Amino acid sequence: MVNMNNIKEILKLYLVTDSDILKDRDFYKCIEDAIKGGVTMLQLREKNASGSEFLEKSIKLRELTRKYNVSFIINDRVDIAMLCDADGVHVGQSDIDAKSVRRLIGKDKIVGVSARDLKEAHKAKNDGADYIGVGAMYATLTKVDAKSVSFDIVKEIKETIDIPMVLIGGIDLNNLEKLKSLKSDGYAIVSAILKKQDTYLESKKWIESIG
Repeated sequence: MVNMNNIKEILKLYLVTDSDILKDRDFYKCIEDAIKGGVTMLQLREKNASGSEFLEKSIKLRELTRKYNVSFIINDRVDIAMLCDADGVHVGQSDIDAKSVRRLIGKDKIVGVSARDLKEAHKAKNDGADYIGVGAMYATLTKVDAKSVSFDIVKEIKETIDIPMVLIGGIDLNNLEKLKSLKSDGYAIVSAILKKQDTYLESKKWIESIG
């Protein structure tokens, strides 16, 4: 069971999977190395995976995250989150709403929602989300249809919505310092870690840079 009082710390370095970026490298080794380096939350998001492959990955990553005491979230697929006993589910604006997710997974699991503006952030909070993922902060190849969110909108969300917030979308170590002014509770990273040959060392760099 996740300690909800500790959720801000859990969100600090939030890695989202994408096996397309890893190409022919060992998926589980790269993820495990990143966890060893300091990842605090892992989300399984495999847009091109079949249902059976997604379930297989979820079960193996659930074992891995338990081994290292790292929180594990499933993107979109509430059914698979329940089958592998994940710590929670993250949904976007085109998925089922957070209120419905909560009814399915119960009060002790984490529910995260993507939000691009104050209206979406308000709805996420009112629907019972535990955190919101705000972005895309910058253009990203991992989600080509994602529209960028301005710093002003992020500040407005931060000042108005009193649940934890993570930033996502095109974030790397070169723009991290600029993003720190937004005082988010964490950073959701995909390619900036996974494209590196040594995901362990890269995660260590992120933890040191986040501070």
